[in-house]
Amino acid sequence: MSPILRAASSAALAILPHATAMADDLHAVLAEAWELQLREYPLFATYAGDARFNDRLDSMAEADVRRRNVFERSFLERLRRIDRSGLPPQDRISHEVLERSLRDSIGELEHGAHLMPITNREGFHVSFARLPEEAPLATVKDHEDYVARLGAFRRYAGEHVALLREGIQRGLTLPRVVLEGYEGTIAPHAAGDPEKSLFHGPFERLPAHFPEADRVRLAAAGRKAIAESVQPGYRDFLDFMTREYIPAARSTLGASALPGGRAFYEHRVRMFTTLEVSPEEVHATGLREVERIRREMEAAIAKMGFRGSFAELLEHLRKDPRFYASTPEALLKEAAYVSKRMDGELPRLFRKLPRTPYGIKPIPGFIAPRTTGAYYSQPSGDGTRSGTYFLNTHDLRSRPLYLLEALSLHEAVPGHHLQLALQQELEGLPPFRRFVEVTVFVEGWALYAERLGLEVGFYQDPYSDFGRLTYE
Repeated sequence: MSPILRAASSAALAILPHATAMADDLHAVLAEAWELQLREYPLFATYAGDARFNDRLDSMAEADVRRRNVFERSFLERLRRIDRSGLPPQDRISHEVLERSLRDSIGELEHGAHLMPITNREGFHVSFARLPEEAPLATVKDHEDYVARLGAFRRYAGEHVALLREGIQRGLTLPRVVLEGYEGTIAPHAAGDPEKSLFHGPFERLPAHFPEADRVRLAAAGRKAIAESVQPGYRDFLDFMTREYIPAARSTLGASALPGGRAFYEHRVRMFTTLEVSPEEVHATGLREVERIRREMEAAIAKMGFRGSFAELLEHLRKDPRFYASTPEALLKEAAYVSKRMDGELPRLFRKLPRTPYGIKPIPGFIAPRTTGAYYSQPSGDGTRSGTYFLNTHDLRSRPLYLLEALSLHEAVPGHHLQLALQQELEGLPPFRRFVEVTVFVEGWALYAERLGLEVGFYQDPYSDFGRLTYE
């Protein structure tokens, strides 16, 4: 060996222990951060397939929120002491992804985002109402855990109310206009016969092989928890929203109107795009894109042969009955047909497909009037629940069929289901990377998936292509 090669080899051997130590330090941080996430967020742990905390709900008390923030800062500091330049490629990616996730979470607390834990269509009260469908319910112990969570709901709701009340004091609220009709997402769960509550559903489907004594005991415990915790918790939240929060909500709209709003808006741009760009740059990009899309829309209109103005076309699309399903079932069937057609084209586009299937369901009635045309729910981490393409069948006159191809390709395949189910099935990676969601990639992929339909024969109808462009 030449002196030069011998020197290079010696240098590499000298670096190896340092690189190994850095990798060991990183793996320790990854493992500890993942364990903390599971313990501190039991609902997420259930979703991720870890059953150890299935009888618990998250603690959202301000003290616990800040205690978790201390841990996040310590993890971030430890990450910054690790020289990632010598790490293997996947470890470098894990380091960068966790560091970004921690920075975003810390920034959310600094800007008070935790004091606005609801949106116009989402919140703890909406996600909790999905528990009867998403909780593991195979064993007697599973049902006991479910009852325990029902029994903890009033505490859980009260902690969210306390955060929202603090938000009022600090001027950090949602715009009042987006809260019109908000009580409709809460009131259905706040009163009535406990046995008619959607939370009672699991006790109506108790497995026949359960001992009769357990069946009686679980049903009685469930009714009690619904009557004494779930319904009072929703009533507390409803009373707070109608009497305190909505009257105190701000009349302004943009995040820039909040205290420290400019910095908060900049933080949100970085968090959702992962880019160091300003809100003005994002807006300018949007204007350019709208101009481009409008040109493509004009080309689609020319293919329709429509003779009127753009405004007249929109009026025509709103009024012509051929563009609308006559029943919720008809809309669901049409979406299922579109999705199944794309299922058959996937091998032409992708080498690897997820093992986990997906289904199609209507969006629950209590949230349907306030939510989007569709959304996707991921599979459970333990593989016991499929992904779900939820379609909004409320107000059929606002669900035009010419949007359905783009919507289905976005929400199901090759959109959210293909990407997120495959992510969860990845092997050889730290578990947090199977579940971390980066909005710009998740939604960017789904937008790309809409356009992929052009490559396999979708959007043959110019009205459907116009629908794709309206979504774009």
